[in-house]
Amino acid sequence: MALSEQEIYQGFIDWLGTAWIGLPAADELLPLIRARYSPEDAALLTGMPFSPKSLEELAQLKGLDKDTLGATLDTLAKKGIVYCLDKAGTRFYSLNDSFFTFLRSSFWPGRTDEVSAAMAPLVNQYYLHGYFDQYAHIHVRGLRALPIEETVHEVGMHKVLPYEDVAKVLDAQDYFCVAVCPCRHRKNLDPASPNCTYSTENCLHFGNLAHYMVTNGLGRQISREEAHAILRRAADEGLVHGVSNWVKGVDTICNCCKCCCMWFESFHVLKHTKSMDASNYLIKANPETCKACGLCVKRCPMEALRIEDSEQAGNKKGKAAIPDTTLCIGCGVCVHKCPTRSLKLVHRGKVIDPPADPRDHVKRFFLDRQSG
Repeated sequence: MALSEQEIYQGFIDWLGTAWIGLPAADELLPLIRARYSPEDAALLTGMPFSPKSLEELAQLKGLDKDTLGATLDTLAKKGIVYCLDKAGTRFYSLNDSFFTFLRSSFWPGRTDEVSAAMAPLVNQYYLHGYFDQYAHIHVRGLRALPIEETVHEVGMHKVLPYEDVAKVLDAQDYFCVAVCPCRHRKNLDPASPNCTYSTENCLHFGNLAHYMVTNGLGRQISREEAHAILRRAADEGLVHGVSNWVKGVDTICNCCKCCCMWFESFHVLKHTKSMDASNYLIKANPETCKACGLCVKRCPMEALRIEDSEQAGNKKGKAAIPDTTLCIGCGVCVHKCPTRSLKLVHRGKVIDPPADPRDHVKRFFLDRQSG
């Protein structure tokens, strides 16, 4: 007996929920799945591995003709719901998990079509209604603050580590692409969300991920020089560089705003104890030169600065910028535009290394989830 559409979708939800991140029950879940996956997609992808498999392996698993299946999977890759990778002349495919599909790939191209417009408000509500609660007790976030170039220097015995040096992070890459910021785009597509005025095409990706995105129309290839220019413009705008939170195999630098970023929203709206992971730096202010203009307060995504009375203030107002170092993530956004250079990033005094690679990152996620 053939399965009903409802049964097909439920079976797919059950399978998709077995990935590293689950699918908590919520009113938005089924409508969201329907918006992104056709019944035929859901039926085919139920049981498809989340780790890369060759087309031959998948054809055998599904009992389908290899060429027909390959054409279908290539189409699904262009939708961002299947990952594909060419290695040593063989193409491998895997099912993208819900985090990748809902919060990243579906909105990278910046499309305003019917599917994107239907998904955006559903993703936004699902995020708030349980989906991102899975991160509430996770200590290692998906992104880590990457200090803006030239806001940190060697401080005493502490040298700038390669994974916290923007130039060195980019120099380690061999292929670059840029996509639309998925967080800002889904917010801007949602009539219930305030329109974000920050620029959108500044989500940078590298290596295999970048190849996948360019091949499937999810981003466009750029040069190393263009990547540097995008980062400079983002810094001027007041956006936070958020880099893949591991040392080896970095594939992403987002440029994040407080109003749309999933990590800042988790802190400010969901009231998680942290946003993205902090760098090994924090802010230090000099009240004697501060003119209390308030620009740093406006730019800080963590609300870690405020203008207060200060006996050390060197201006007629008697006020200065006072940092809350417990909130500072060491991004350098405030330092970058301080007109009197009264702010600087200093080393925290203790190096906290990120996970070694994506596998280590997922391992830490599971450990936190089990203990939390």
